[in-house]
Amino acid sequence: MIASILSGNTQEFHSLIRPYERSVFSMALSLLQNEADAEDAAQDAFLKAFRNLKAFRAESKFSTWLISITLNEARSRLRKKKTMKVQSIEEQQEEHNHASPALLRDWREIPSEALERQEVKLILQQAITDLPLIYREIFLLRDVEELSVNESAETLGISVASVKVRLHRARMMLQKKLAPQLKQTSPKRRWLPWL
Repeated sequence: MIASILSGNTQEFHSLIRPYERSVFSMALSLLQNEADAEDAAQDAFLKAFRNLKAFRAESKFSTWLISITLNEARSRLRKKKTMKVQSIEEQQEEHNHASPALLRDWREIPSEALERQEVKLILQQAITDLPLIYREIFLLRDVEELSVNESAETLGISVASVKVRLHRARMMLQKKLAPQLKQTSPKRRWLPWL
């Protein structure tokens, strides 16, 4: 498909990137913490991928190359801002309420369990957001996007050993931050595999 696009069938580019749209947006959103900025970064990443498609060497997966472009675009935007926006809890709750209207919810859901899940989600999101960028990136690539160690190393342009060290440190930081908060709550919250 890439050869066809390079030979002039540019309309096929959308078919090429369609399977990765969500991953690219999610990665940008995880780093930028703002939907509008993430949309812009994802759009720019796709444009850069299109413009530089001839530079893609099939030594790695296309998805790895595309995520690498997305990470670079998000990092560039973070450097420009110099401060990272943090979404308020109230905004997240409002968005959550709009995303899943009461009419579409399972009527058998127990409200206290739903509230507990939302609390855990917010605690986890904040802990991930608080990680230093180099640890947040590797955590998102490995534990959220589920890239392999080799793919993560290639995406970030670091060694496999560095990926393992950073991931270990990221998990330890999260454990240190989350363990006290989650111990105060229900034992059901022990589902986090790295705690």
